[in-house]
Amino acid sequence: MTRTPQPRFIRQSIHWILGALSVLLLYSCGSASSTGMTKPPEQSLPVLTLEKQPATLYREYSASLRGTRDIEIRPQVEGYLQGIAADEGTYVHKGEVLFRIDPRPYLEQLNNAKAGLLSAKAALERSDINVEKLTPLVKNQVVSDIQLKSAQADDAAARAQVARAEAAVSAAAIDVGYTTITAPADGYLGTIPFKTGSLVGPASSEPLTMLSETKEMHVYFSMSEKDFIQFKSQFPGATIEEKIKHLPPVQLVLADNSLYPEKGKVQLAEGQFDPSMGAINFRAVFPNPQGLLRSGNTGKIRIPQRFDEVVMVPQAATYEIQDKTFVFEVAEGNRVSGQPITISGSSGSYYLVTGGVKEGDKIVYTGLDRLKDGMQIIPQPLAMDSLIQTNPL
Repeated sequence: MTRTPQPRFIRQSIHWILGALSVLLLYSCGSASSTGMTKPPEQSLPVLTLEKQPATLYREYSASLRGTRDIEIRPQVEGYLQGIAADEGTYVHKGEVLFRIDPRPYLEQLNNAKAGLLSAKAALERSDINVEKLTPLVKNQVVSDIQLKSAQADDAAARAQVARAEAAVSAAAIDVGYTTITAPADGYLGTIPFKTGSLVGPASSEPLTMLSETKEMHVYFSMSEKDFIQFKSQFPGATIEEKIKHLPPVQLVLADNSLYPEKGKVQLAEGQFDPSMGAINFRAVFPNPQGLLRSGNTGKIRIPQRFDEVVMVPQAATYEIQDKTFVFEVAEGNRVSGQPITISGSSGSYYLVTGGVKEGDKIVYTGLDRLKDGMQIIPQPLAMDSLIQTNPL
């Protein structure tokens, strides 16, 4: 079998392709080698030298609000609601009529009691007459003194019957008074689960409504055992009551993170820890002149503490890994290393730091996302005072 020779242009094309591939391979290897040898450029980043600063530290605790008195309004007599004089959520004054119960059954009881009192008084008059009649007869020895003593005993019984009847009238009048239910204090009404015509009474499972006295508000919050130990060490006084007296006025952060304009005072600490929660309860009192606060609101109590000299680290200069907070500390040779810090609280956009870094240490302020341990930087000094002027503590 005769072999057919390849055309000349096919052989030339194969040689050209092989040569091009060889050039590309050599170029790529050379590029990779040169890239591996290139040193990344040093970054120019702002660096802070930490200084001790006066600052106010705020500790926050979750809180719930109640009126100074949350009063259940309950009927003291049974009957049908004849009228509801106030609406839900309205502000009422002490003595203002809230509910009316049908008074007719109790008016009848009052009338019967009054009739019984008249009958008892009539019986008393008869016994008085009998005693008056027998007294001279006994003196003149017309009748024996036994008859007089018997008449006097009847008179005493009649007098007791009058007293009993008077008490029945008073009790019936009180029941009539209970059919009109008035506000026991100034405050806001809660929900009213009953409607006109509902049968209500002392045995009803629900109150007619709740009245919250809110001229002042009680704000309840709790401290963990650790926080409580710190509280005892931070404020002067031999007893908890004395330490509470040295607490500065506290602030209330509302649910929308706004600050309530009035300041409050911590007045009371519970006597013991709740074993189920591991916490102890406190109470602060806030004035509520505008009625902005209501029972059932939530918020946070903010307790300030003034420090003359503390190391403050800007929150912008920190980063977090799992549950720890770090800064990039600038060490010898301007190389950076991640350093965990111990935070005791916050003031504005700064952390109060008690461990990990100290006064005089240098940390990177911004550009943390471009850094790794051991990288070398070109530090651009940033004065702490100028930073605080821009972002106050």
